[in-house]
Amino acid sequence: MVSKHRQMCWFFVICIVPFQFLQAQTQVISLKDALETRGTVIFFRHALAPGFGDPTNFKVDDCATQRNLDIRGREQSKRIGEAFKVLDFATNTVHSSPWCRCLETARLMDIGPVESFEGLSSFFEGHVDRQVTLKLLSDKLLTISNRNETPAIMITHQVVISAITRLVTSSGEAILYYPKQNISSRIRLTEND
Repeated sequence: MVSKHRQMCWFFVICIVPFQFLQAQTQVISLKDALETRGTVIFFRHALAPGFGDPTNFKVDDCATQRNLDIRGREQSKRIGEAFKVLDFATNTVHSSPWCRCLETARLMDIGPVESFEGLSSFFEGHVDRQVTLKLLSDKLLTISNRNETPAIMITHQVVISAITRLVTSSGEAILYYPKQNISSRIRLTEND
């Protein structure tokens, strides 16, 4: 019989150490360098929206039933947009989850017209089907990877970013993703980050 102590040690070795190694090995790239890539995606987790998940009366088309950005989240969204503007970047479309906190983040960034996209919806609490959502997103990523264009900008949720990139993100954090190579890099928005 294996002791509880030994079981915990093996759990740490098998689960925690590889995660720490992956986190430490994640490359960090500047926003300027990220914007020079082609056939890539810049995923953003929506800006600060206090709380956890969504209320039980959640409706995707009713912001009053959702967890939304607070004043800090709105300011954070504007700062993210400013980082793009300093680099003279604008885009034809900012793809966003239909959730209000994502749409508001995208609009406040103000770097291009915002388009709601079901493939960026949160499946965290089962509001949408995970497989259907990720299939929509995978199809979109395939299309993007086959174009020689500046990075597509996508505003979404932690669970979606993690499912694609295997990286955990905080509110307002950005990840550069290469769909063809399945490679991810964290993005440093400014020199102060």
